[in-house]
Amino acid sequence: MSNPVLAEKAVVVDGVDKVFNVGSDSEVAALSDINLTVEAGEFISLIGPSGCGKSTLLRLIGDLLAPTTGALTVFGKSAHEARLDQDYGMVFQHSGLFDWRRVLANIELPLELRGWSKADRSARSAEMLGLVRLEDFGGHYPRQLSGGMQQRVSIARALSFQPKLLLMDEPFGALDEMTREHMQLELLRIWRETHTTVVFVTHSIPESAFLSNRVVVLSPRPGRIHSVVDVDLGERSDDTRQDPAFFAKATEIREALRAVEGGG
Repeated sequence: MSNPVLAEKAVVVDGVDKVFNVGSDSEVAALSDINLTVEAGEFISLIGPSGCGKSTLLRLIGDLLAPTTGALTVFGKSAHEARLDQDYGMVFQHSGLFDWRRVLANIELPLELRGWSKADRSARSAEMLGLVRLEDFGGHYPRQLSGGMQQRVSIARALSFQPKLLLMDEPFGALDEMTREHMQLELLRIWRETHTTVVFVTHSIPESAFLSNRVVVLSPRPGRIHSVVDVDLGERSDDTRQDPAFFAKATEIREALRAVEGGG
């Protein structure tokens, strides 16, 4: 998987803690002493037991939550500044498409909010439909598309304004296995073509091994980084899923998860 390696740091998380409901009876320590650097152009997956803070960490990076302590920068700026500068695209488990807007209009929405002209929006949305290979579906409504197609539209929308960082929270979790595998290949193709940095939350060990440059394994709450597994499998294809090297990496990730769940 050859992506240009850039000197720029996409994300730097420095000693971050996140505590919800501080000082109350319902106080919850979600993350503790998180230190992580993501290089520009990397594909990083976050994996760990349910409730370990994977999605919380993603939301901290995306400025949807603020850290309790510690510092977090995105392309050298605070997370808040990066959000204001539109450095982020976000994709969640459910596509979040608006049922009353056709596919093209859904893709154009972020551009419309950013004040793009109608001609520029139209050209860019058509380009993005081509990127996700849905050229024939621009006039359809989301309800007329399969789940996988809806997620492709969601990815097109997230990338429409050319963000440098794509945050993805279990985007394929609701898909059947065959559609999920197809979407993984599509995402890697788009990642190679756009050179966008990706931080990806998943519960799936095979998915994390198949997609990533590195897999960050979090411990149970309060989430800490237990280990980081480097993954070098070259350019991925369906054949990769049968490669002994792929099985070895999946096993390494599985053993790391067993260690954290067992307190190791």
